[in-house]
Parts: sequence; structure tokens; C-alpha cells
Amino acid sequence: MTDQENNNSISSNPFAALFGSVAAAKHFAAIQKQQQLRQLTGEETSISQDDSDNSVSESLDDCDYSVAEISRSFRSQRELCEQLNINHMIQRIFLITLDNSDPSMKSGNGIPARCVYLEEMAADLDDQDWLDMDNVEQALFTRLLLPEPGSHLIHMTCASSQNLSADRDAGERHILRYLYACFRRAREEITKVPENLLPFAVRCRNLTVSNTRTVLLTPEIYVNQNVYEQLVDLLLETLRGAQFEDMTEFLEEVIEALTMDEEVRTFGEVMVPVFDILLGRIKDLDLCQILLYTYLDVLLYFTKQKDIAKVFAGYIQPKDPSNGQMYQKTLLGAVLNISCLLKTPGVVENHGYFLNPSRSSPQEIKVQESNIHQFMAQFHEKIYQMLKNLLQLSPETKHRILSWLGNCLHANAGRTKIWANQMPEIFFQMYASDAFFLNLGAALLKLCQPFCKPQSPKLLTFNPTYCALKELNEEERRSKNVHMKGLEKETCLIPALSEQEPQFANSYNLVTENLVLTQYTLHLGFHRLHDQMVKINQSLHRLQVAWREAQQSSSPAADSLREQFERLMTIYLSTKTAMTEPQMLQNCLNLQVSMAVLLVQLAVGNQGSEPLELSFPLPQVEHSALAYVPEFFADNLGDFFIFLRRFADDILETSADSLEHVLHFVTVFMGDVERMKNPHLRAKLAEVLEAVMPHMDQAQSPLVSSVFHRKRVFCSYQHAAHLAEALIKVFVDIEFTGDPHQFEQKFNYRRPMYPILRYMWDTDSYRDSIKALADYASENLEAMNPPLFLRFLNLLMNDAIFLLDEAIQYLSKIKVQQIEKDRGEWDSLSPEARREKESSLQMFGQLARFHNIMSNETIGTLAFLTSEIKSLFVHPFLAERIISMLNYFLQHLVGPKMGALKVKDFSEFDFKPQQLVSDICTIYLNLGDEENFCATVPKDGRSYSPTLFAQTVRVLKKINKPGNMIVSFSNLAERIKSLADRQQQEEETYADACDEFLDPIMSTLMSDPVILPSSRVTVDRSTIARHLLSDQTDPFNRSPLTMDQIRPNTELKEKIQRWLAERKKQKEEELEDTLN
Repeated sequence: MTDQENNNSISSNPFAALFGSVAAAKHFAAIQKQQQLRQLTGEETSISQDDSDNSVSESLDDCDYSVAEISRSFRSQRELCEQLNINHMIQRIFLITLDNSDPSMKSGNGIPARCVYLEEMAADLDDQDWLDMDNVEQALFTRLLLPEPGSHLIHMTCASSQNLSADRDAGERHILRYLYACFRRAREEITKVPENLLPFAVRCRNLTVSNTRTVLLTPEIYVNQNVYEQLVDLLLETLRGAQFEDMTEFLEEVIEALTMDEEVRTFGEVMVPVFDILLGRIKDLDLCQILLYTYLDVLLYFTKQKDIAKVFAGYIQPKDPSNGQMYQKTLLGAVLNISCLLKTPGVVENHGYFLNPSRSSPQEIKVQESNIHQFMAQFHEKIYQMLKNLLQLSPETKHRILSWLGNCLHANAGRTKIWANQMPEIFFQMYASDAFFLNLGAALLKLCQPFCKPQSPKLLTFNPTYCALKELNEEERRSKNVHMKGLEKETCLIPALSEQEPQFANSYNLVTENLVLTQYTLHLGFHRLHDQMVKINQSLHRLQVAWREAQQSSSPAADSLREQFERLMTIYLSTKTAMTEPQMLQNCLNLQVSMAVLLVQLAVGNQGSEPLELSFPLPQVEHSALAYVPEFFADNLGDFFIFLRRFADDILETSADSLEHVLHFVTVFMGDVERMKNPHLRAKLAEVLEAVMPHMDQAQSPLVSSVFHRKRVFCSYQHAAHLAEALIKVFVDIEFTGDPHQFEQKFNYRRPMYPILRYMWDTDSYRDSIKALADYASENLEAMNPPLFLRFLNLLMNDAIFLLDEAIQYLSKIKVQQIEKDRGEWDSLSPEARREKESSLQMFGQLARFHNIMSNETIGTLAFLTSEIKSLFVHPFLAERIISMLNYFLQHLVGPKMGALKVKDFSEFDFKPQQLVSDICTIYLNLGDEENFCATVPKDGRSYSPTLFAQTVRVLKKINKPGNMIVSFSNLAERIKSLADRQQQEEETYADACDEFLDPIMSTLMSDPVILPSSRVTVDRSTIARHLLSDQTDPFNRSPLTMDQIRPNTELKEKIQRWLAERKKQKEEELEDTLN
């Protein structure tokens, strides 16, 4: 038969379809013929693949194969052919074999280069040297039990070159990595094998899954195999090698198998050791380690996979839910604890950031900060995705993670207590770390962003009654979506009325819960870190001053101080970097601006879903929802904007368009006790206003002003008049907080108000509104309740008198101590006594500086106010007080007492005597056109003298003030002197007035006597009016008193006037007699 005929015969055979080509069929037939011949003759000869190919071609050339002969061969060998293919496929998938024959006897087609020879199993099966579906399961199990599979490797082909890859794959010692590789090989076989082999390939793949299940359920069977470590490592490897999709496919099937039958071990019991390993590894990782982010990707997958996430949500529950610090020790807590903050507070050693900052340039520090911020942004995104996964995956995981968050915040509520900051040892044993709350806050802020837009329709769905709910059981918390605890004990913006009952919702939306959780997290974390930043900043300043002094004096303490400064600078830079990640700050800004919008809408009683336009006067709101809003909502808002002003001011400028909402919030709440009861919190809003307004002291760019946008918003604000009034209202209100420490506090609260007032005064809309308040006060001086602006001016002068007087006292003490020290009087003191003296000098310096700063502000404020507001200042209510104040200060600043204030360095204590003299003279000149005012000046018997004004003129010349100012003040001094001479003559006339005519408080002749209703005492009208500005009680019996209750003592007034007329007439007669 010719080759052509033979080919035709074979191609027409129905079994030829099993082969890819006629040549393959001929190849198979030839091999079968050879094997039959060997079996018949008993030959044991083996031939190489190349030889086999040659012999096959020769055989096909020499032999004449009939169709019948080949058909018989196919029929007799069909099962053998299929088994051969199955054997090869099993070898390719599992890299195991029962065939230990010479590689040259094996066909190289589809056989792996290396396999593990299962010697014992081959011996048990006697003559069977192939793998099939009946023994593959046993073979795989045997392979998994081998302690050192690499020692059982054999060559399957005749390739002479070393194949390390094949050795590694076949000899893989870690059984999970081996099974996963088998799974991938099986999956590949499924895509390649003929249809008749497909079920066998699928079964092999299923074997990898079922054996992985067995490995995880009964790991103790497999000696020296830490399968849970292997699983974690495998996840990390596949993530790094971009094979994670394959791995997740494998895991999904394994998880399904594990959850279908949990008789031996529950799925949770399988996963807990994996979580334990992750916890042990993650807690020691660093923020800027790339490996950390691979672990976080593992956790991201875990929180996305419904079965694992369910176990994860249970695993992270702490053993003692009431111990705040225990949450940090959970797996989620370990992640949240990673930060560039110091791991152990105060311990700089082994801290990986900002070491030896003085040796780094500002640019190097900025680059390091930027690098850390990049890692932080990625880190916060991963945590956010984990929380989002758990919230969205199922109602069960959502409830568990929200419960975790609610319980964690409740257990850490003590972080805000004052004692907690004073006892750090106890603090760090009881509560989770600052890093924990900073990161948690950043992640929760991301969750809030979808509704953190001022016009978001979701924003007004927030229901504040959530915060008034009392104790709920677990089922109620689940059904109502309420997971925060203890909020009903928080102080709210206003107290609820006795008859006010909150209308609780059947269920609260995620907007409400997210906002509450986020705000409380910021309250516990960001707020405390901000306080620390301020304190560190102050300490750095003190250390820097001490270090420089030690260097100048060549003190041995210089090196120690430098080291302290370095350590503290490392802490400062680490803390600042942790708190100023740009995306976190932007997210927080979005939240706080939205909170400003929300609180304003609640303040005007809006219960709808669309925001109402703000207009004044504000409506009266019955049963206001503000009674359910905790104060920390507003406190967080204030704290954040103050932080931005101090440490990240550029964000305020880039977000200027949002600031109008903040101005609305400040305008509505700062001056309104009906909407925010706490005067301390309202005073803080003045600091917020100072933070968001443009700053005149900022360095201006030569190209564009760094405050341009804020200036535009502030100056064009539509409710400028109400904002100015609110500022003056809170200035007055903080005088009467009821706090025993209010006297000291009020000066701190008023500090930011002075620059705001100065800026407002330079803007037409604000200045006009302030003048309108002054005009109203002038027209209503004797109203039942003293007008707001009159009370404001009275308190302003009170502050000026107290502050400058205190500053003068402290400067005098400093002067004495500096002289003692320079004379060497301290050298003979004991070290302890000398330290006390040094400490005392330092304390006096700090107090003098504070009082000087504040007195400079108050006198400066009076200077610009008097430029256009005059009628109030020259009224008897105020004129005497302001004049006695100005004269008293001039006496110390230009008179003979000025030498007592000449300390070594004025700037160290912010003492600006030249500016003070200039401002005092400006006030005099502003009011000097008013005759009543000038006439009142000489009545100040304590400090006024013509000499004092002459000395003031000399000082004005000495400090180079403009000539027109000097001339004007000289002229004023002359006018006052002539009035003084005239008054002196009048006083001599009335010197012998009886006590009945004298004011019992001031001991001066009364001009307008009035009777106080409860004590029945008669006083001068101006005296009682001045008293009631500060204290609305009768000074003689403390009973309540207002100006409208006093009654004129007409009878006494007439007696005084008759007496005055008689004395005047008598004096004139005496004068005439003298002249005659």
C-alpha cells in the first residue's frame, strides 16, 4: 500500500478524530505496533523519543497498515490512550508520578520535567505505574504528607540542562503554596484538554480545593507545616505578583467548601489564627513601609469577602469593651495605631522621623513632611475602604462595625477629662492612642464626604434627637441604627425646656450616625492633639530663649538645653505632620463648613429638606432642636478653624468661598444666649472669627495678596451689622459667666476681639454698624437695661485700667529684681533660693508681657473708637473714668514715676511706652473739642496737674511725633489749665458743703441726686449710672436695680442749687469787699 493510500485509510478511520492530525495517528499506531512486538518477543529494549520518531517513520514506510488493522488497534487501546492522557494530565497538575522508569522510555509529549516520585504508594500498587482518577486522591494526600518532597524528585525527561524552576515547583515544601499552584495548573488544563478529558481536569481542580479545606481544618496532620502563616504569605505573594485575582478565585472555592460543612471546625476557628498572625505582624510595621500596604490590601479583601468579613467583625471585638485601650490591641486597632506620631509618648529614640531637625534645612523637612503625607493619604484611603466594605457588605457586618465604633468611643470618652492629661501614666493604660483617633477620624471624615457639601440634600436629614436617646438594648440599637452610647449626658447648646419631649425616630439614617461618630472621634482625637501642639509650641519658645541665654553666658546647661530642644522639635514636627495631611484637612473643612450650615438651619427652626435663606431678625423657635445638639459639635468647628489659622493658614485662603457659611454660623450663635448658652463657647467663636478673617500682619506677596479672597468675603458680608453687634455682645457677656475663674479668663477670651474690631473699623459697613450702636446708646442712656454699646465701653475702660495698672506693677517688680541680679546680690544665695528668684523673674516677665499686650490693645481700641464716637465718652457717665485713667497712665509713662518702668529690654515684655503715650494723646485730641470733656479733666484730683501735660509734650517731641500733633496737644493743655484755674476757685467756694450734699460713694458734690428704691440712699445720678453698667444691683444692699427704678430727689436737688447760689453770691460779695 502506498503512503497516500495508507494516509487515506487512516484518515477514514473513525478513531482518527481522537488525534490532532493524521501524522499523530500514524505515530500512535506505530508505537502500539512496537509495544505489541516487544510484548510478544519479550523485548525490554527502550528507545529515545528521537529514535522512536525515526523508527515510527521507518515502520510506516516499511509496513503496510490496513484500515482494519488500525481499527483493531484503536479499539483495543482506546482505554489505554485515555488513561495515558489522564496520567500525563495528573502529572502536569500535581507534579507527582508513580513511574520511576528511565526518562528515555517515556514520551516527552506533555510530561513535566520534574515530578515527585511516590515510592511507597508505587510499591503498594505493585505493577501499576500510572495515576488515574481512582488513585489520584490518595496520591495527592501522600504527596502532602511528605516532609521533604524535594528529596523525592525524579527527572521525567531526558533534558540534560538544570531546571531550577521545575525543581522548585515540583519540590515545593509549603503545602498551601503547592495546592494553590496545582489549582492554577488545573485551571489551565481545563482550558486546553479535549472534551473527553474535561471532567477529569475539573475533578483535579476540585481536589486542590477539597485538600486545601482539609489542610485548614486539620492542620495538625501535616508535620512542620504552619498552614496559617503560609496562607498569609501566599496572599502577600500573589498581591505583589499581580496574581491576586487567581488567588481570590481559589480562596472563594475553599471558603465555600469550608462553610458548607463546619462539623470539624467552624470557619471562624479557621480564620482566627490567620487574623492572629496578621495582628502580630501589622502592629510592628511603620507608616512608610511598602509592606504595610500589601497587608492592608489583604485586609481589604477580607472585609469585602462576606464570610471572612463576618468573622473579622467578630474578631475585632475587645475582651473588655469598657476598657478604651483594649480597642487599640485589636486587629483594626493595630492598624489605626500606625502613624508618624511617637509610639511611646516622649520617647524619641528609635523614632523614624525628623531626628536631629536642627541639622536639616527647612526644605529637607518639607520634603520629609510631603513624603509622609503621601503615605498618610494612601493609608487613610485603605482604612476608609475597609470601613466602607464592612458597612456595605451586609446588615450584620454593618451592625458589628458600628457597634465597635460606638463602644470604642464610649470607652474612650475619658480622654477629654482634664485629669487624663495631667496623669499620662494612667491615661495610656486606659485609653487608645492619639494616632488611633487621628486615623479613625480621617477615615470617618471620608465616609462623611458624600453629604459634606453646603447644598447637599442629605445634610438636612440629620436628626439631632439621636443624641438624646438613653440606654437601649442590643436589639433596639440594631433596629434603630443607634450605636453611640452616653450622648444623653453631654451638655447641649441650649438646655431643653421642662415640657420639651424629643420626637424620636423609629430608625436613624447613616448620615446621622456618621456625623455623630465622626464629630465625637474628632472631639476625642483632633482636639487633644491640637492642645498638645499649642503647649509644645510654647515649650519650644521657652527652651529656645533659655538655650540662647545659656549660650551667651557660656553656661554648661547649653548642651542639655539644645538636646531638649531637639527632642521636643522632633515631637513637634511629627505631630504637626500627622495633623496637616492636606486631604484630611480638606475633608475636615468640608465637614465643619457643612456643620455650620446645619447648625444655622437648626437655629432658625428649619425642619424641611431645603435650606432656608438667613435673614435678621432671627425667628423665635419653640422647642428648638439645638437642645439635642451636643456642645462638642460647635466646639469641634471652632477648634478646627483655630488650628488652621495657627498651623495651616493657606487652606483657609484656598477655601475662602466656603467661609461665608462660617460667618453665618458665628453671626447667629456668638451673640445669642438663646441659641448657645455657654458663654465660653460663644467667646471661642470670636477666636474662630479672628481665624477666618484676613490678617493685616501677614506677609504680602509682591504679586498677589495672600488674604485676597478672605478679604473679599469678609468685607462684602451681607450681615456685617449683625456680626459686629454679635462680637460686642459676646465681649460684654463674658464678663458675667458665673465661673470663679472668670476674671482671668475674660482677658484671654477678649484677646482676639481687639484685632477683629480694628479690622471692622477700617471697613465701612462694619464701622457704620458700630457707630449706629453707639448712637442708639447715646439716645437711651437711662433705659431700664443699659444699652449694649454703653456697657461695652464701660468694660473696655475697666479692662484698660486693670491691665495697664497690672503691667506697671509687674514691670516695677522686674526692674527691682534686675537691679538686684546685676549688683550680684543673687550670687550669695543658695542654689535653691537662686532658682526661686530666677523662677519668680521669669513668671513676672510672662505676666508683664501678657498684661502689656492686652493693655496695648485696649488703649489702641479706645484711640480709634474716639475718632468718630464722641458723645458717649464725654457724657458724665464715662468722662470722669476715662480722664482719670488717661491721667494715671500718663503719670507713670511721662512723669517722675517713669524711671520705675525702665527694664532692660522693653521688647521682651512687649512694653511699648511710646505707642501708649501716642494713643493716650490721640484719645485726648479726639475728645478735646468737647467743652464738657475738657472741663472734666481738672476734676481728676488724683493725677491731673498742668505739669503732667507739659511733661507729655516733651515726650511727644522726644519720640518724634508729628508737629501738628504736638501743637494740638499743647493748645489742649492750655485750655484745660485755664479751666482748671476756674474750677479751683469754684471748689474753694463749695469746700464746706455739708455731708447731705455729698455723694456717699464718690464724696463729691451731687449735681443730680436720685433715690435708690430699696436702700432709700441718695446718690448722684452719674455715680449710680456708672455702677449699674457693671453691676445691676443696689450698691448698699445688693438688691436688683435698673436705671428706670431710680427716682430724682427733687427736694435735695433744689436745696443744693439754693446753697450753690447762696455760696456763689457770698463769694462774689467777698470778692467785691476785697477789691474795695
